[in-house]
Order: sequence, then C-alpha cells, then structure tokens
Amino acid sequence: MNPLGNVRKRIPKNPLEFIQECVRERRILWTYHVNMRLRSRSISRQAIVDVVDTYEIIEAYPTDKYLPSYLVYASYQDRVLHILFAVDTSGDNVRVVTAYRPDSHEWGPDLRERRVP
Repeated sequence: MNPLGNVRKRIPKNPLEFIQECVRERRILWTYHVNMRLRSRSISRQAIVDVVDTYEIIEAYPTDKYLPSYLVYASYQDRVLHILFAVDTSGDNVRVVTAYRPDSHEWGPDLRERRVP
C-alpha cells in the first residue's frame, strides 16, 4: 500500500470550505501551543473566528506528520494574520496549530508568498 494513501483519504475535497465550515460551526480544537502563542502575540481566538470569511489558503502541507495542514492568510482590522490549521476530516474538526502576524522580511509585499532567501 502507498504510505501516502491514508493521508490522501484524509484530505478534504475543498480544504478551504472544510476549514471555514469547521470554524463557523465552532468545531475547533485549540492546542496548548497555540494558546500560549496567541497570548504572547496578542491575538485573540475571537479574532481568528471573526475573520473566517477572509481566509485564503496560501500554503498546503498535505503530508504533515499527524494531519494535513494549511497555512491561511486572513485580514483582521486592516492587519494580516497567518493561521496554521490541521484538518481532521475523520473527526470533522480543525486544529489551530499556530497564528501570527507575518513579518515583511520573510514574506513578499502582499504577505501571501514567502521571500526566497
């Protein structure tokens, strides 16, 4: 069997819609890591939920170690957030892995593409 076979089965047909639906319906798991990061970065859980309509997937990691994950661009009060979601299709939820305000030194002018070193 292809070792990626199981991973492919867990990838939603439309990852963005799956993430947005889970967030809208509050099927979100908040990791300990993200809770600590949000606090230190002054980003609220509510901000992540409130901007669901602005989500855009900018990077995909379908073979991440535990679950496929997606880096999402979002706009919050004229500022940009990046949110990393892991998708658990069998559990019908998403996990917020981390969230941050992107650094313009690491990201291009529109904060959607990484700068090449």
